[in-house]
Formats: sequence, C-alpha cells, structure tokens
Amino acid sequence: MKVVFMGTPDFAVETLKAIYEAGHEVILAVSQPDKPKGRSGKLQPTPVKEFAMEHDIPVFQPVKIRAEEAVEELRKYEADVFVVAAFGQILPKVILDMPRLGCVNVHGSLLPKYRGAAPIQWAVINGEKVSGNTTMLMGPGLDDGDMLLKSEIELVADETGGSLFDRLAIDGGKLAVKTIEALDRGEITPVPQDESQATHVGMISKDMGNIDWTKPAIEIERLIRGLNPWPSAFSFIDGKQMKFWKANVVEKSGEPGTIIDVNKNVFTVACGAGALEVEELQLEGKKRMAAGDFLRGYQLEAGKRFVNGRD
Repeated sequence: MKVVFMGTPDFAVETLKAIYEAGHEVILAVSQPDKPKGRSGKLQPTPVKEFAMEHDIPVFQPVKIRAEEAVEELRKYEADVFVVAAFGQILPKVILDMPRLGCVNVHGSLLPKYRGAAPIQWAVINGEKVSGNTTMLMGPGLDDGDMLLKSEIELVADETGGSLFDRLAIDGGKLAVKTIEALDRGEITPVPQDESQATHVGMISKDMGNIDWTKPAIEIERLIRGLNPWPSAFSFIDGKQMKFWKANVVEKSGEPGTIIDVNKNVFTVACGAGALEVEELQLEGKKRMAAGDFLRGYQLEAGKRFVNGRD
C-alpha cells in the first residue's frame, strides 16, 4: 500500500525501515527540519531523513505541519495510510482525515499508561516490570486515539533507558507493519482508551539527573538506569560533577550522600534508605570507566560526601 511516513529520531527509523522492507510503497518521509550541530553550526539531517535519502524516498520537512502549504503538500500524495512515530508535531484534524485508513501512531508504551514525550525512560525510572508498544488511530489530543494492537516486552534487571529504547524501536517497527496490513484487510476493531487509567509523563530534562541522596537507594538506582545514556544521573564531589552509569542496591546505612565504604573495585554511597555500590562512573573531564579503574587513580575516602551542586 502507499504509505506516508512521519518521524524524526532514531526510534522512528526502525518503523520506517520495517515498512520499507515489508515491501510497502513509502511515497514520502516527513521529518522535522534539520538542526545545527556542534561548533560549526552545520545543519544535521534527522535520522529519518538520512534513511529516506539513502533509499531514494522523497523528504518533506515543514516547520509547521498545520500550515496551509504543508497540508496541501500532503494532500497531493493520496496515501492509503500515514504512519507516525516520534514525529514531534501534533497533526491537525484535516491531516488526520486525509488517508483512507487514517493516521496510525506507534507509541512506546502500553496505553493508556505513559502518554507523553518520554514513556520509555519513565518506565525504567518507575520500576515497571513490563513495557511495550501500542499502535493507535491518532486523535486530535496527545496520545488519546483508539488503540489498534499492542505488544509487550519484559524489562530485564539491568534495563536502561537506552536498551529499552532500542528494543522497543525494533518491536515498534514490526507492530506497525502488522497493524497497517491488518487494517487494510479490515481485521482490526479500534478500541477506545480507558481515560480513568490514563497517565501522563513529562519530558526528560538534564536537571532530573541531579541525585537527591535522601531518596531510597532503589529509586536512585532506577534513575541511574532510566537516564542512561541521556541525560545521565549525576552528583558533585570535590567541586566536580560525577556521572553514575551503573550501581547496585545494598543493605547498608549512613548519612545520605556520604561515602561509607571504599575498596579496590567499588565504593558505596549511603542513601535515604539503603546504599548504592557504584560500579561504573565518569568524572568531569574524564572518560566513562569502571569504579575500580577510577579508584586506582583517584583518592576517594570514606567520609567524603556528594552534594547536589558545585562547592
């Protein structure tokens, strides 16, 4: 069938790739405008644009998708379905009504839970045991359309925001293909979301990573995993920022934020309840490394304390 795809980041590429490799005719890829990158300010194409250009798929990058000229451009393609994955703009009703099969969105959560911009990281941060993808017919609101199909993924003990992102991206592509093909055959009955069960999550910001050591160790450990690889969980010691990449919860106690034990391979920081045994970290200006390697070159003693800002 004829597909217009809308998406921007890496997560969306896997869905575009799956649709393309399934043999459907992707007649247009719509993505956010290129943005400047680095000190040079050179415009960097979005991941979706890069994939589209490599596979000779036309690209359209409107600043505002609801602008009249953007709407008229989309109307020209007479697509059977629009597939949307992490596009970054809300579609107006005039676009939602264009394709024969509607606009199908791939969302990285089990709706109606985790509506919003960062469902994957929040699933890890909140300690969910199961996450997944939901395809839905898009409505005018934020992630509130009727559900089509779902797929579940169990989180592993050391799941990070990055690892779950990768797994859900691949799974989402498979689910998107399954969904549009079943829709075309008339085999799916859309199911309204239960608004009483809806939860909303906000965007992830860098400030979220500033560790509050008075919180339980189990919550801080999940924060570390959820914000890995971006924006990362961090604290400050000796006037320098330290990022935390891997830690284990242990049953020890002490003043929150205080280093209570140091050995050759790990060091332990007390939390509001329990403590964290730090296994992997990154001191400001240094590369990411195992705690043992760090401790061989840096004098870290029991009694030192992490704070939430530079001294």
